[in-house]
Amino acid sequence: MSTTTETIFDRIGGQAAIEAAVDVFYRKVLADPTISHFFDGTDMEEQRAKQKAFLTMVFGGTDDYTGKDLRSAHAPLVAKGLNDAHFDAVAGHLQATLDELGVDAESAGVIMETAAGTRDEVLNR
Repeated sequence: MSTTTETIFDRIGGQAAIEAAVDVFYRKVLADPTISHFFDGTDMEEQRAKQKAFLTMVFGGTDDYTGKDLRSAHAPLVAKGLNDAHFDAVAGHLQATLDELGVDAESAGVIMETAAGTRDEVLNR
C-alpha cells in the first residue's frame, strides 16, 4: 500500500534502482550514434556518479548532488548543437530503460513528466 509521503525514489526501489537505471541508461545513450558524440572526452564514471546523485535528489532521496544546474551543465552541449531531436532521443532511452527495468507505469509516467519538464533548461531556452 502506497502512502502519500512515499517518494518516487522509494517507489522504484531506492538507491539500487537509481544505480541500475543510470548504468542501463548510459549504455543505451553511448550506443546511439546520434547523441553519443556529446559525451566524447567525458569521464563517464564521474558522469554516472553525478547523474546518480542528481536523480536521487530529484526523486526524493538524499540530497548529495553538488553539480551544476541543468542550464549551466548543458550550455556547452547546446553550443555544440544540442537540440530537441537530441533531447527526444535521450528521453526515448530513458523510457526504454524504465521499461527494461520493469518500473511500474505510474512511476515511469512521473519520471518521464519530470524529464520532459527539464527540456527548456537543458536546451538553454
